Amino acid sequence: MELEHKAYWAIKELNYAYDAAGEKRKLQLHELEELRNDAYESAKIYKEKTKAFHDNKLLHKQFQPGQKVLFFNSRLKLFPGKLKSRWQGPYIVTKVYPHGAVDIKNGETGFEFKVNGHRLKHYLEAPFDIAAESVTLKEPVI
Repeated sequence: MELEHKAYWAIKELNYAYDAAGEKRKLQLHELEELRNDAYESAKIYKEKTKAFHDNKLLHKQFQPGQKVLFFNSRLKLFPGKLKSRWQGPYIVTKVYPHGAVDIKNGETGFEFKVNGHRLKHYLEAPFDIAAESVTLKEPVI
């Protein structure tokens, strides 16, 4: 008789504990959902800050028609050269589009084509002709 009473008491306590366990589980799920939302917001804020930092470091290049530019040739990967420059030119800007594309023309051949403005950089000419200037060296007098 005493054993039956203890079993009945344990079952009764467990039945009451189901409601409390369910409430506790709901609270745990809500807490987990809050943590997930906080992590999502933190990641979103981090991405926004990283994007703002990156965009702040970008240089916006403005090109005008008639200006000389250098063109980055990315196809030189097929023929690797350790010291070979990938910047070719100078080319002359013929037209600038509002979405960032630029028409350039080769001054020697007259070949004209359209490229992305990110693949161009300004060409700075030397104020003097390097090939025409020469320096003669003399033996030191002792």
